[in-house]
This record gives sequence, C-alpha cells and structure tokens, in this order.
Amino acid sequence: MIQTLASVLHHVRLAESYGRIGLACGSDFRQARPGQFVMLGFPDSLQPLLRRPFSIHRAIGDAGSWRGIEILYKVVGPATRRLAQVSAGQSLSLLGPLGTAFRPAPGVRRIYLAAGGVGVAPLVFFAERLPRGRRPAPECRLFLGGRSREDLLCAEEFERLGIAVVLTTDDGSCGDQCFVTTPLEEAIRLEPPDLVLACGPREMLACVAGIVRRHRVACQVSIETTMACGMGACLGCAVAGRRDPGRFLHACLDGPVFDVEEILF
Repeated sequence: MIQTLASVLHHVRLAESYGRIGLACGSDFRQARPGQFVMLGFPDSLQPLLRRPFSIHRAIGDAGSWRGIEILYKVVGPATRRLAQVSAGQSLSLLGPLGTAFRPAPGVRRIYLAAGGVGVAPLVFFAERLPRGRRPAPECRLFLGGRSREDLLCAEEFERLGIAVVLTTDDGSCGDQCFVTTPLEEAIRLEPPDLVLACGPREMLACVAGIVRRHRVACQVSIETTMACGMGACLGCAVAGRRDPGRFLHACLDGPVFDVEEILF
C-alpha cells in the first residue's frame, strides 16, 4: 500500500455524468491487479474530508514505460462533482492499491463479464490483462447494462480486444430493453461458462448470485459500497457473510472481490 500525491495526466469527459482520469504514480503501482481499488482525496482542502474509493480502471504504460493508473468515475455527490472539475497538472491524494483482485482459476476457458453502469471499470482492467498471443486465451463475453445509452461505458474497449459485447438498457435507447441479467442467464443456459465476473449495483449482483447458483456456475463479484478509510479501521463497509450469517466481512480488506458464496445479498 502506497500513499502519495499523484499528478493528473489527463481528464476525459465521457458523458455528462462520467469521466476518466489518468494519474501519474510510482512503479509500485505496477503490482496492482484487476479488481483492486484506490482511495482518492483532495490535498488542498478539507472538503470533502475523507478520501473516496475508486476501482482501478486500467494501467497506463507497461513495465518498460510505466506512467500510472486510470480511474473511471460517475458524478453522484459533492466529491465526484469536484473530481469532475480537476485538470491535467493538478494533484490528488492517492492511497493504494487496496483490496482483493479477481482470481480466475488456471485452465478457465470461458468467462462471462457482467457490468452495470460504472461497474464496468475494473472489468476493463481485467480484460486488458487476459493472456494473448500463442497461449490460448479464454473465450470472453461482456454483458453491459445501464439505465440509458449514456450509462453504457467502454464497450469499444472490449470490442477492440476481440470481446463480444451484449448491450441492454432500461429505457431501450440502446441494445435490448431489459435488465442485463436477462441475456446473461440465457447465455449461461445455452453455453455455460467456467466463471462469471460481475460488478455493479447491489440489486444486479443479487440477481447474478441467484442465476449462477441455479446453474451451478462459479462467480466472483466486486462489491460497490461506501468506504471511509479503505484500510479496515472504520468498519463502515461491512458485508454480511453467507457461510456464517453472524459474521461480517469488510469490503476494503476481505473484498471488494468476493466469491459469490461468501456474502449474503
């Protein structure tokens, strides 16, 4: 875990409510793995007082030309409204990489990715780290859903990687008008994957959990929850355990990526 001031390399607005920010950070962040997150804050102000958690969206550069990481954000409150106003050259307080990562078992041949809105952020990082070249890469498919067309992010990145994308929206403005879990379950029924990775709103993840249990498919979910510290001190990101209902897990230390059988929705 590293605490540093990270210079903003770039800031790209993707839509009215969404943006992507590149952050220059030391080579220690090369060790970050898909599914892990960082805590971001504003070093020049006490408003907001606490850092906010963001999934690591992708790595910028490689071992020979490392530059930093990228985060994807959605404007939902005062902190993200301020984040939407930062410019290249400004600095942000950065703590990370934190938490657990996605853990596909060796030999996995087919992976389905399921994302709701900004939950797509860590799945881009995962897709970019899939093995390619001579070694056979797992077959991968993305199921991406949102309330409207504006909420469908990063589909082009997956397509450039050769990953098939299925789009859904609640209002029918793009793709099929249904919840993203509808085509996901149909695909699982017809061509069962070895693993499902999911990130999105809690209601969506609860539905995914029901689907994979019905079809007996392995699944890992990345939980979106409020965090105050990101290090296990505040205990504010408690998640009820499924194997032991009296025991609570914590998204910042035990997660944010959990096996679906570990947590109670």
